[in-house]
Amino acid sequence: MRAPRSLQLRLALGLGLGLTVLWLVAASVTATLLRHEMDEVFDATLAETGQRLLPLAVMDVLGREEDGITQQIATLRQHDEVFTYVVRDAQGRVLLRSHGAEDALFPPFDGVGFRQNATHRFYDDAALQNSITITVAEPLAHRASVAREMQIGLGLPLLVVVPLSLAILIGAVQLSFRPLRRFRSALAQRGAQNLTALPDAGLPSELEPMAVAVNQLLARLRAAFEAERSFAANAAHELRTPVAGAIAQVQRLRAETQDPQAERRAGEVEASLKRLTRLSEKLMQLARAEGGRLRSGTASDLRPVLRLMVADAERAGGAGRLKLTLPEVPVLSDIDPDAFGILCRNLIENALKHGDPGGSVEVGLSAAARLTVVNMAPVVPPEALARLTGRFERAAGAAEGSGLGLAIVRTIAERADGKLVLLSPAEGRETGFEVRVDLPQAA
Repeated sequence: MRAPRSLQLRLALGLGLGLTVLWLVAASVTATLLRHEMDEVFDATLAETGQRLLPLAVMDVLGREEDGITQQIATLRQHDEVFTYVVRDAQGRVLLRSHGAEDALFPPFDGVGFRQNATHRFYDDAALQNSITITVAEPLAHRASVAREMQIGLGLPLLVVVPLSLAILIGAVQLSFRPLRRFRSALAQRGAQNLTALPDAGLPSELEPMAVAVNQLLARLRAAFEAERSFAANAAHELRTPVAGAIAQVQRLRAETQDPQAERRAGEVEASLKRLTRLSEKLMQLARAEGGRLRSGTASDLRPVLRLMVADAERAGGAGRLKLTLPEVPVLSDIDPDAFGILCRNLIENALKHGDPGGSVEVGLSAAARLTVVNMAPVVPPEALARLTGRFERAAGAAEGSGLGLAIVRTIAERADGKLVLLSPAEGRETGFEVRVDLPQAA
């Protein structure tokens, strides 16, 4: 049988079973000791009875006018007779017997002391030089009944005490584990977007070293992520100026050269530098999405930002292809407007770039703060669809791009507590690609 994985359950079961076994052992030992003491008390009572009855029996026998007559003591009322006795002479003739005594039950006199057979405990005593003897008998069933009642008296409280102790034990264990559950809950909330130190106030002394070690690890991770984001942002920023200068020089070279082959090569260099410019811009956006605070705490209408992004895309070559649908009521959200603009720009650029040339791109924002972008494109297989939000991932046969657009969108959606859904084909269609982003709504 496999042990439970819960440490709390292990402690409760282990301590509970140990407590139960301890109670049972203690009750058994107590019952054994009490049985021994009880036997001594019963033997003392048996001997005391014989020693008290023998002088009375001697006086009764000696005061008789005729010898050898058996006399039976009459009872005044009906009762359970625990002790029975017989008085005999030296020849073994019964001179006196108690009410309910059976002669065959009593063995012959064999000296003063205790004897026992399968059913009774006997005490023998004698007077007048063993000429008159008395044998007192007690049924062993009487002692067994008393012992059984004693064991029941010891065992019945266990039926209440043990479950009550287990309940108290489980409650104490749960109460003791409360700081650990709080610590676990706080640790579960940490991730790439939240690497703040864990609160260590109120933790037991056993957990304090663990909290210190985890906080040190979080600090190292935070520093590593900050260094990575800072490097990406700084590198991309530093590349912009020299790349822009290089593009200007290449364009001047194309304008001044008369050699068609040199002009063609200069055009290829210019295109490569422009791709590098776009890549650096994407890297800066990704660093902004990963390192910035994407919830401003102040609600603003998202419609003007989306209109501006659509207008920029139309001026950049998407004129006539974009169809914008907006609700008449304001769409309020506390997502940072710059982050929302980056998200919209990447989605619209991807839809224009990877959709059918000349095909329309539908951009919509609902009153429930759901942004949808749909283009006409071939169906993307499910296994490729699941990878598209990774960095530098492109669908098979896709147009030229950096592979960072959907990664930036996913990062912004996650950091802003939103939800990103990719559908291919688009909902209600046989082809197309649809992106849904559920954004946080303001109260």
